[in-house]
Amino acid sequence: MHLVEKQRRANRICLIAVLGIAPFTLVAQSAAAGSPVTCSIRATTFDGWKAEEMANQWVQLIFVPELGGRLMQVTFDGHPYLFVNPEYAGKYIPPAEAAGQWINYGGDKIWPLPEGNDDEQQWTGASTPLDDGTYKFSVVSTHPRCTVRLDGPPDPPTGLQYSRDISIGNDSPEIDFHAIAKNFTGYTINWSVQSVSQYNLASPSKAGDYNHDFWAFTPVNPNSAYLLGYHVRDGFASDPSFSVKAGLFRLNWKYIENEVWVDSTAGWVAIVDGATNYAMVEKAQHIAGGEYPGKATVIFYKNGPTVELDAAGMPRLTRTDPATTPYYMEAELNSPMAELSPGQTYSMDTQWFPSRMGTDFQTVTDAGMVGRPLKVTRNGTDLGVTGQFGVFFAGRLVARLYDRGGAEMNRVTLRTASPRELVNLHQSIAAPADIVRVSVHLIDGNNVDRGALGEVFVSNADGAP
Repeated sequence: MHLVEKQRRANRICLIAVLGIAPFTLVAQSAAAGSPVTCSIRATTFDGWKAEEMANQWVQLIFVPELGGRLMQVTFDGHPYLFVNPEYAGKYIPPAEAAGQWINYGGDKIWPLPEGNDDEQQWTGASTPLDDGTYKFSVVSTHPRCTVRLDGPPDPPTGLQYSRDISIGNDSPEIDFHAIAKNFTGYTINWSVQSVSQYNLASPSKAGDYNHDFWAFTPVNPNSAYLLGYHVRDGFASDPSFSVKAGLFRLNWKYIENEVWVDSTAGWVAIVDGATNYAMVEKAQHIAGGEYPGKATVIFYKNGPTVELDAAGMPRLTRTDPATTPYYMEAELNSPMAELSPGQTYSMDTQWFPSRMGTDFQTVTDAGMVGRPLKVTRNGTDLGVTGQFGVFFAGRLVARLYDRGGAEMNRVTLRTASPRELVNLHQSIAAPADIVRVSVHLIDGNNVDRGALGEVFVSNADGAP
């Protein structure tokens, strides 16, 4: 956020580094032999902080309750996603000591919108109990899902009090968030809830450099209120990081400060690290007709240097030292504005899906991410089935075969699939000549159909339908 980020530079944030996390141990539902593996919750330490860990066989989540209830790190398949600020490792600076300066610990949290300092209807973004107070950590459940709760203190500047439930199961890396904003005052207030995640942009292979192959995507609103389908709210208007292609807003991260607003109605953003092929999809329900702040449902903030005028009126670039201006990006999902009477609450639900994907990314479905779209080509009595996908659940890919009348004639299991691997589908299956349409569904380990990764008409070897 613009106002907050000006303070970030003043705070002289140290060089970004995602520090290692101790390996976690899974626990079983019971001591009986053969009992299924489930999730676990335990106290731990993380970068010198007292922390809490929630984990299953797929993901590890680290919480530091005293740092504004932050989810400090998410690790999937050994890959950490979030920016963690080493300047404050093991430290806690309470709001009184921060004296109005925003302390950026990193991680993931919830914030209010709109932001500014014009009046009491805007959040200043400085250190307040919402962002920097000590939250109470409690365990809600350990079976069949692990759920923890983070309850924050009242925040006098906004009249808000936050609570957030975060849960995982035992059969997938899906992470579910249920955020509650409560009006603890005796008067009516009006705020949006914002999920804010800081992603690590340090290069995975070159020390001191940023990740030049890091991308963020969200579908453009075909009826966008913004001229280009997006609005550069702060920073360089012609930033080469931004483009629109094939209905997608695309952000290829460049090291220059910027904040861009998108009024997407799709309800998802996709974060793709092309250097490692690790990806994250964040989802939130779009509320049709909702009053979103500035019409933005999605905001991306890029930390970096800015262009300013010196005393002589000549342009200059501010500090490009990552020790003071570290490499990270915020992905922000917004709720509509919610008018809250005294004691009233408003909730926002979001979901995260860690997976694998490269820069061929095209779209998101309920089942996973699509890189190279499904293609089915007839070759004599066989059908060649190809495509590239990142799935959200472990299971098997099943082809459904349809005739010209739309009747389903057969189902064929193609292969197994896991969120840990980029699925490159390249198979041949026997099919009668009257099969003209094919869909590929993901069936998870509990035999639940998670939806289609693609559905296409069969083409001939020459490409004709």
